[in-house]
Formats: sequence, C-alpha cells, structure tokens
Amino acid sequence: MRRDRFLILHGWGGSDYPHWQSWLAGELAKDYGVVAFPLIQHPHHPNKAKWIKQFKRWLEEFRPTTVICHSLACSVWMSIAEEIEEVERLLLVAPPSRQTKIDLLKQFFPHELPKSLGAKEAVMVVSSDDPYLSLDEAREYQRHLGCQMLILQNAGHINAQSGYGEWPWVLEWAKRDSSIVSEGR
Repeated sequence: MRRDRFLILHGWGGSDYPHWQSWLAGELAKDYGVVAFPLIQHPHHPNKAKWIKQFKRWLEEFRPTTVICHSLACSVWMSIAEEIEEVERLLLVAPPSRQTKIDLLKQFFPHELPKSLGAKEAVMVVSSDDPYLSLDEAREYQRHLGCQMLILQNAGHINAQSGYGEWPWVLEWAKRDSSIVSEGR
C-alpha cells in the first residue's frame, strides 16, 4: 500500500463545512491520513494569477500523491496541468464550463484544455443538472482529456447546497489503495 498525501483544492467561495470537501478532509485525517486543505486567497474574489501561484506552491511544498479539485479549482488545475510534476491520482468534481460568463470570474474563462491532466489516473465527476456545465460540455472534456467520467443524476453543482456534505463515494475513492484504509470499517 502506498502512503497518500491528499491535497484538496476548493472552488469559488471555498468549501466550508458542511461541504463534502471539508467533510472529506476530516474523514481522511481521522485515520491519520496526510491531508492539506488550504484556504486559497481570496475565495470570494478570486484572482487567477494568485490562485495559480498558490496552487503551484502547495504542489511544490506539500508534494501530494492525490489531488481533489472542486469547481473553479478544476479550471485552475487545467491551466497548470502541463507545467507541474505529475501526481498519482486526480479527481475533478463539477468543473465549470470553459465559457462561464460570471463577471467576477471572467479572468478564468475561457481557458484551453490541456493535452495532459498531469496525473497518472484522472477521474471527472459531473452532474446531469449542473447549472455551470452541460453534459455535452462534460463529454467534450472527457473526450479531449481521456479521463474516466462519473455522471451523478440530479446532483446540481455537487456541493453542500445540493446535498453533498457527507459523500461516502469520494471517501471510498480517496482511500482506495491507500495506507489509511481502516480494518473493520
């Protein structure tokens, strides 16, 4: 079993409790998992250049084996994927459309899709009714990126507002093949 180092990267507005990312960080830490769940500045008024710089610094200093991104973090990841050292596993949850038109976020869009996601294994999780990404766009991402895709039915933006606080699937995915899998659980 490998000893994973989990880097959890939030999207626009952060992922405070009861969001599944904060729940996941706590669950992984309970079993002595090595977890970093940094607050990227400023979550409510993001700056693309600053976010890229902070992502790269966390990757360099923390050296994660597994990276878990939600929403805007997926877009930032795609912007840096070809410039970083490859990670073992990557989970992209609810990436927004490359054509997102939110004024506060216009500096992030549109963005190019990378030739590589910078991970040996990559999985994208999308929702059938995400207000920020259509299934057609999700399928375009999957075709271009060559990653596995899981489609959740009617899960909205896969955040706390759509009922994703405790999310057993993501915990199971994170712990798979990891040294923090607990016996008897």
